[in-house]
Amino acid sequence: MAVLTMREALNQALSEEMERDERVFLMGEEVAEYQGAYKVSSGLLQKFGPKRVVDTPISETGFSGLGVGAAMYGLRPVVEFMTWSFSMVAYDQIVNNAGAIRYMSGGQYSIPIVFRGSSGAGLQVGATHSHTPENWYANVPALTVITPAFPDDAKGLLKSAIRSNNPVCFIENEKLYGFKDEVPDGELLTTIGQARIRREGSQVTLIANSASTHVALAAAVQLEADGISAEVLDLRTIKPLDIPAILGSVAKTNRVVIVEENKPFAGWGAQVAYEIQHRSFDDLDAPIERVTGLDTPQPYARVLEQAVMPSAERVAEAAKKTLA
Repeated sequence: MAVLTMREALNQALSEEMERDERVFLMGEEVAEYQGAYKVSSGLLQKFGPKRVVDTPISETGFSGLGVGAAMYGLRPVVEFMTWSFSMVAYDQIVNNAGAIRYMSGGQYSIPIVFRGSSGAGLQVGATHSHTPENWYANVPALTVITPAFPDDAKGLLKSAIRSNNPVCFIENEKLYGFKDEVPDGELLTTIGQARIRREGSQVTLIANSASTHVALAAAVQLEADGISAEVLDLRTIKPLDIPAILGSVAKTNRVVIVEENKPFAGWGAQVAYEIQHRSFDDLDAPIERVTGLDTPQPYARVLEQAVMPSAERVAEAAKKTLA
């Protein structure tokens, strides 16, 4: 079992799937000659050549549409956005074309495409480059939305996404590219739509995704020091949600704190809270708490940026509130 960074795990997934299936190709800004803005595509141009690792102009609408067309005619494109904040320029292609063509064609076309790239705040890249857009795309019926928190899931879920016949938004958090952890050797395919318990607990469930999973884990350590046992549930996939895993943990702990980097209004945590109160209300011993990014554009100054993001301290405080 190797220890890999998230960046290396993603690179392995791309390389393995491109080697396995000649229909898979990568396209996007700086993915070839520059080896990727975050070096995820390092070495792929040299290995697979310029027809399968394609640099594009700064035109997200254009190359996203090209990817959708390629998927319609049997290829399996992986479209990289330098940041998911730029995906807003391509929103029509992702939502109205990738997300609707299979339905509108009566199933005549499948759209096996993966849109992937960096997201999130915390590295002082300002309000226009710091979005966490998983809730935007989870609102689209045909799109799968994946948000890995650990290198093994980044690899296994990306490989599964590339093999899917449906369009996938694979949203990586830029703070995690250098995060290291063990990744199993050999073929690794992770089932899309299954959450994972990262830490067992008995008194409160912390539900999180992506980088917020690490915030929840840090909060669980703080709570343990105060004699509180917190379970951490990493959703891994926002669409579809693993409802049985969520409800199973709630039935065990009877208290919930939802941790998300999204802004509070209509974040994915609001849907999770609804599912819990609708399906498992009698299991709750306290109101559901949410810890989100604050409802403000993302500041540039580090001290302000950290103040508006979820923190282990805010999560621990919310967990204690459910136990009061």
